[in-house]
Amino acid sequence: MGRVRPGKKEGSCFKQSEIEQMEKLFAEAVEQSLNQNFYEKLTKKFNLNAGRSGKAAVQWEQVENWFKWKKQEMESKISSSPIVSTEKDEFVPSNDDQSNSAPESSSAPESSSNMLKGEKVQDISTLEFEARSTKDGAWYDVESFLTHRVLHSGEPEVLVRFVGFGAEEDEWVNIKTAVRKRSLPLDPSECRKVAVGDLVLCFQERRDHATYYDAHILQIQRRAHDIRGCRCIFLIRYDHDQAEEKVPLRRICRRPTN
Repeated sequence: MGRVRPGKKEGSCFKQSEIEQMEKLFAEAVEQSLNQNFYEKLTKKFNLNAGRSGKAAVQWEQVENWFKWKKQEMESKISSSPIVSTEKDEFVPSNDDQSNSAPESSSAPESSSNMLKGEKVQDISTLEFEARSTKDGAWYDVESFLTHRVLHSGEPEVLVRFVGFGAEEDEWVNIKTAVRKRSLPLDPSECRKVAVGDLVLCFQERRDHATYYDAHILQIQRRAHDIRGCRCIFLIRYDHDQAEEKVPLRRICRRPTN
C-alpha cells in the first residue's frame, strides 16, 4: 500500500518576492515583535498586492508557520555562516568519510551520513528517504540528492529534489535534522504496532494545505476491524502547531525502527 503524497508544498502558496521579504523581515525582527498582529499585518499586505489578483489568499497562520520553521532551521545550526567553499568539487568530509578504502557509489545511501559521499545521487526508485521542507516544515519524499555542502560551522547540507516537484522547488536542507529514512504506511493488520507516545508521520488536511507532519499518539480507541479494514481511532498532537486531531490509521505512517 503506497503513501499518497500531496501535489503542492505549503511554501508554494507564497510568491518568490514574498519569501524574499519574509527572509529580510526575519533577519531584522526582534523575537518579541513576531506576534499575531505582525503576522496579520504582513498577510494583509501580501493579499492586497496586485500580483495576487486571481490567486488564493494567504492566511496569517501560513505566515506564522513560515516564521516558526525559519526559526527552527536557524536554531538547528551552530551559526548561519557561509559554506566552506564555493568551488564545486571541494568537500570537507565527515569523520565517517576520512577513509578512502571504500569506493563511492551512485546507489541510494544507507544512512544520512552517506549522503555526503559523491557529487550526486540520483534515481532513488525505492524512495528510501524523506526530507523536511524549510518552507512549510512538512516532510516530502526525496527523488534525488543533487549535491552537498558543509558550512563553516561544520553543519552538512544537501540539495534535494522532492518527488513530484521541479527544479524550482529544490531546497538546501540540514542532513542531521531534516533528512531521514522514509516513514512507512501501515496496513490495517499493523495497527497494533502503534502505541501511545509513538512519534508518527501524520497527514494533516486543512483548507489551505494537505501535507505530512510529525505527530505523537495521545490516545487510541481500539475497535473491531471489518471488511473495510481498521476502524480504530487515534488521537494525535502535531509537533509543529500542537493541534490535536482524531484520525484513522490510513492517515498515519510509522517511523522506521532503525
